[in-house]
Amino acid sequence: MNDKLSILLINPPIYDFAAFDFWLKPLGMLTAAGKIAADFKIFDFLDRNHDFYSDKPQFNSDKWGRGQFFSTVIPKPDVLKQIPRYYRRFGLPAEIFTDFLKTNKPCDFVFIQTVMTYWYLGYQEVINKLKKYWPKTKIILGGPYTMICPDHAKNLGADFLEKDNPLHKAGGFRMPLWNLYENLQTAAMKITQGCPFKCTYCTVPIFNNGFSTKPLQEAIGELKFLVSLGVKNIAFYDDALLYKSDEVLKPLLRYVIDNKINVSFHTPNALNARFIDNELAALLIKAGFKSFYLGFESGSTEFQKQTGSKVFDDELANAVKTLIAAGACLSDITAYLILGHPRFEIQAIEESMKFVNSLGVKIMLAEFSPIPGTPDSRLCEKYIDLSEPLLHSKTAFPIILLGSEKINRIKDMCRKLNQFEN
Repeated sequence: MNDKLSILLINPPIYDFAAFDFWLKPLGMLTAAGKIAADFKIFDFLDRNHDFYSDKPQFNSDKWGRGQFFSTVIPKPDVLKQIPRYYRRFGLPAEIFTDFLKTNKPCDFVFIQTVMTYWYLGYQEVINKLKKYWPKTKIILGGPYTMICPDHAKNLGADFLEKDNPLHKAGGFRMPLWNLYENLQTAAMKITQGCPFKCTYCTVPIFNNGFSTKPLQEAIGELKFLVSLGVKNIAFYDDALLYKSDEVLKPLLRYVIDNKINVSFHTPNALNARFIDNELAALLIKAGFKSFYLGFESGSTEFQKQTGSKVFDDELANAVKTLIAAGACLSDITAYLILGHPRFEIQAIEESMKFVNSLGVKIMLAEFSPIPGTPDSRLCEKYIDLSEPLLHSKTAFPIILLGSEKINRIKDMCRKLNQFEN
């Protein structure tokens, strides 16, 4: 007789104007599950290695493991009717999940991972299906949405939010449960927690008190586990990967180099250009980092000072030079710029794009999402009702703030600058 709990992990579909598999993996949920003694299964709506995709080559991954999700156009919610964009549901079709629930024995618990607050319609879809087909199963909703909008999350119908999870003390530490995937090509790691900066648009200070690093042997163990599963691309989800790099990052990179580990590493959460020196750049290149996303946000000194002083233009320029000198390709370096920030008057977005372009690297516009609890969210209250998470949308808010015509013009300029550089 098996007395172990049975738990299903679910990574829900995305309801949004746009979504792309930019190394999107449910690391938080897999890590939390690794601390619990139970029998696990997983249903990941965003798994592009699912059999559903086997005869759909248009969704194949690029060389670094990124790609398009299957999607269908759906009616826009009333609060987003004014946004001139198609609204879509991204992920595996709902009937595949229905068949899964019908053909599998109900589990004791279900964990549902959340990410963006404005993706809650996907969480609602999953909860409704579970209540219909597995009515006795207890549902635990976890992740950023539940921490940022707990009152809203309580109304979706889950039995518990993450902070009230009754299973937290059910077992000891294990690795994140990546082995639940049958064909894992891409994964994520996090070797630090928190960030020393307090950027006014960022949720990290809300979730973390201070900064800490993971023990080196634990980080090496996770990496070896992923390599043993055949993973080819690993994205670091750290918010300040390069900070205090002597403690764990540099030793980990030296381990990768010394043991000739053949994995490609990526940095979608952005690197802080301030910390890229000659030694670190050389280690990153030798260890197999293939894409370098640098957080820049704006070339305006006044904007940087008012939003956290994370990085200034001379620091970005120095980081680019240092990476190139260490062997990085210009085409592999990208600088993020915020689009649609409420302090747009001082951000100088177009001048900032021209500055990034002058360095020879790509520009990526990171559309601003107003998140309750951040200092910048207070600046957004005159434009939207923050109590409706759908209005936190990074597509919707910049359009509400600046208008569709201006947003399109800025995006066109970005495309032209990037094409010219290429």
